[in-house]
Amino acid sequence: MNQRFLVLALIVAALGVVAWLYLRHAAPGPEEWQGYAEADFVKVGPTQQGLVTAVHVQRGDHVVKGAPLFDQDDAMDRAAVDQAAHLSQQARDQLANLQGPSKPTEIAQAEANLNDAIAARGKVQTDLQRNQTLLSSGAATKQIVDQERADLASAEAKIAAAEAAVKQANAPLGRPDEIVAQASAVDAADAALAQARWRLAQRSVASPVAGIVADVLARSGETLQAGAPVASLLPPENIFIRFFVPEPSLAHVHPGDAVALICDNCPPDLMGMVSFVSPQAEYTPPFIYSESTRSKFVFLAEARPKPAEAARFNPGQPVTVKPQAASP
Repeated sequence: MNQRFLVLALIVAALGVVAWLYLRHAAPGPEEWQGYAEADFVKVGPTQQGLVTAVHVQRGDHVVKGAPLFDQDDAMDRAAVDQAAHLSQQARDQLANLQGPSKPTEIAQAEANLNDAIAARGKVQTDLQRNQTLLSSGAATKQIVDQERADLASAEAKIAAAEAAVKQANAPLGRPDEIVAQASAVDAADAALAQARWRLAQRSVASPVAGIVADVLARSGETLQAGAPVASLLPPENIFIRFFVPEPSLAHVHPGDAVALICDNCPPDLMGMVSFVSPQAEYTPPFIYSESTRSKFVFLAEARPKPAEAARFNPGQPVTVKPQAASP
C-alpha cells in the first residue's frame, strides 16, 4: 500500500515538473496594462465677488458652448454702467463745446459790426475823394482833407478788427492744448464705460465649453468669492485613460503609439493614442533594487481616446490597455 502511494506521489511530482517546464517555455500571453478613465474637469466660477441669483443647470445636463450657467446680482454694475455712460457723454459734450464756434448770435453780431465798419469806410472814402477834387479849386481846405485821410485809416483799422472778430467767433472756443486734453478725457471716460460694461456682462456666466454638467457646487442665494466654482463641466474631449506600465515594457511605450482600450460592455474596436509617459516611477518597492525586482516598478502613462469615442468612458471606470504596434 505504501508503495502505491509512493508511486502515485512520484507521478504527481513528475507531472508537476512537466507542467512547470511547459509553462516556463510557453509563449507569453498578449501584453496588456491595467488602468482607469480619468478626466480634466472645467470648473466655472464668477470673475468677481457677488450674490448668486440664479443657477440655470443641474447635474447631468448636457450644455452647449455659450449656454447660460448662472447669474449674479448686477444692480451695482448696472448703476456703474449708467454713471460711466453719463460721464462719457459729458466729456464728449465738453469736447464738442471746445471744438465748436461761438454762439450764432455772437457770430451774427460780429458780422454786423464788420458790415458797419465797411459802410463807414465807404462814406469816408467818398468824402475824401470829393474834397481832394475841391482842394485844387479852393472849395475845400487841406485841413479837411487830412482829417478825412485819418478817418479813412481809422475805418480800415476798424474793418480789420471786425474781420478778426468774425474769425474768432467762427473759430473753436478752446485752445489747441485744451482740445487735446479734453480728447484724452473722452478716451478715459470711454475706457471706464467699457470696463463697467464688461463687469456687468460678467454677472451672467455662460458655458465656455460643450459637455456634461458633472456637478453643481453652489446654489441661488449664496455669496461667492471671485473664482469660486459654481458648476463643474466635463467636455468629452477632456476624458483620457490613465494606466501603468511595468518597467520591462517601458521601452515599448512612446507618445503617439496606438493602443486598444477595453472595458466592460464597450465596443471591441475602441482605440486611443498614448499622450504622456511619466519620467518617474510611480511605485518603489521597500527593498533594494535588483534585476529580479525591477518589474515591480510601474510608470504612469496616459492615452487619449478619439473625441467621438471619449464619451463612452466614465471617470473612474476600469480600462485595460493593449499596445497595437511597437514604435520603431
